[in-house]
Amino acid sequence: MEVVIVSDAKAGGELIAGAMAELLRHKPDALLGVATGSTPLPIYQALAAKVGSGAVDASRARVAQLDEYVGLPAEHPESYRSVLRREVLEPLGLGMAAFMGPDGTAEDVRAACEAYDRALAEAGGVDLQLLGIGTDGHIGFNEPCSSLASRTRIKTLTEQTRVDNARFFEGDIEQVPHHVITQGIGTILEARHLVLLATGEGKADAVAATVEGPVAAVCPASALQLHPHATVVVDEAAASKLKLAHYFRHTYANKPAWQGI
Repeated sequence: MEVVIVSDAKAGGELIAGAMAELLRHKPDALLGVATGSTPLPIYQALAAKVGSGAVDASRARVAQLDEYVGLPAEHPESYRSVLRREVLEPLGLGMAAFMGPDGTAEDVRAACEAYDRALAEAGGVDLQLLGIGTDGHIGFNEPCSSLASRTRIKTLTEQTRVDNARFFEGDIEQVPHHVITQGIGTILEARHLVLLATGEGKADAVAATVEGPVAAVCPASALQLHPHATVVVDEAAASKLKLAHYFRHTYANKPAWQGI
């Protein structure tokens, strides 16, 4: 995988948004896989600025959801469908017709998971999938010891993940659902390009395990080592535990300008 060390979250957002804009110039109807949380916000803000300035046309882009809470109505402000509408679709000028996501309120959750996997395949697959990483190495909601071959399915959140997400629910962990639908690791690995953004010292151990540790289910993000086109973008703080940080800086500084990320 390629590791790119940037100065801060804004620089990371600009870099990744640039890659997304370049994809849209070559494939205007690209299927963009998007993640929620605070980490990817600089990406969405930078991409929206490019759309607003006319630097890129996103009018034909399609957007695919990575995960969703089970049991939260679609109109709930913290359902990921609502969050992505506010943070991605509306800023890019896209309507819900451009959006794909699993049904977290389905009576038959297993069938909803299988239907979403099929829908992604029928749409031609995800062209670029954005990922964040949890302090325990989870991607999407694939908690530690998730199968590296897993498909979209229901998962039970760890207590730590619920604690981390309580900030979106007025600090009240009791409001955070216990269950989610998430693309599986096997599903995620089918995207053509995986781009993980991590910022802050709190992610340093997880980043080091992902990049330099063994491929192991205890760190789900380490599965990115198996992908032919995976890019990990980290700020200085998140890169602080990388033993090969100097090498990563050297390789990025000397790569051909036309290559992109």
